[in-house]
Amino acid sequence: MTDFLQILAFSLSVTGPIFVILGFGVLLLRTGMLTDAFVDAGSRLVFNIALPALLFISISQTRIEETANFALVGYGMAATFAAFLLLEWLVARFIEPARDRGVVVQGAFRSNMGIIGLAYCVNAYGEAGLVAASLYLGLVTILFNVLSVITLQRSLHRGGGGIARMARGIATNPLIIGILAGLAVSASGLQLPQIALKSGQYFADLTLPLALLCTGASLNFRSLRDELSSTLFAAIAKLVAIPLLFVAGGVAIGFRGIELGVLLLMSSAPTAAASYVMVRAMGGNAPLAANIIALTTLGSLLTTSAGITVLRALELM
Repeated sequence: MTDFLQILAFSLSVTGPIFVILGFGVLLLRTGMLTDAFVDAGSRLVFNIALPALLFISISQTRIEETANFALVGYGMAATFAAFLLLEWLVARFIEPARDRGVVVQGAFRSNMGIIGLAYCVNAYGEAGLVAASLYLGLVTILFNVLSVITLQRSLHRGGGGIARMARGIATNPLIIGILAGLAVSASGLQLPQIALKSGQYFADLTLPLALLCTGASLNFRSLRDELSSTLFAAIAKLVAIPLLFVAGGVAIGFRGIELGVLLLMSSAPTAAASYVMVRAMGGNAPLAANIIALTTLGSLLTTSAGITVLRALELM
């Protein structure tokens, strides 16, 4: 009984702080201390400056050739692509109307790794978790963007300028720019001036608390009754099927400890908020995308805690 309580305490130490800050975001919006304008500006600040700075600082100060786990990153990308193909096959048989299929597929495989997934890893493993997750996050995020464009264009029957638009979106994505710049600095062995490092660290330290507050303030559970079946399909796939696929495959090929932990924590993170932005920009069913984000954000805290508890009990994480 004592061992189980210790495992449960560790699980709650990972997910509990996320839940508290998300809850504060909801509370502060309702009391008027946060406004919609603040949430919009804060979200843009995180996406364009704070999170790229966090990734840049983490990667640039790491000896990639010594610490990068390319087997883990390669497995993550392969598992993401396999999940994408499976979801494309399933939604073609179970989701109507056809134009909503891309929204459901994206909502099911695209994790909020940059904010909540990264927060999970930092809470679980500290600096080691940040280092292990940063390169994984960077390369899998590129794949997320490519596959999201493909599935949305297929379901919305939009083909014009797809490759050029996709390439432009990847090239101008602040997260990808921060990751590639960090890789370049790490590979070159360049020592950044202390003033640059400390200034960048100030922005990096803003990332998780500000992002989680804004995410909490953005949640809207009132609209979940609309299109409930499609929302539930995406949520169950995102919170249960995808983590099971990633973890089972990881165990089968020999990942243990922090590697398996990163796979669980990144794959069980809720649907990325960027999925709503992309759906809305491409003329898809934006309310459905928002519903999926809201339900998976709430559910992830429970399913991730359960996953951590099981892996710790089995002494795999």
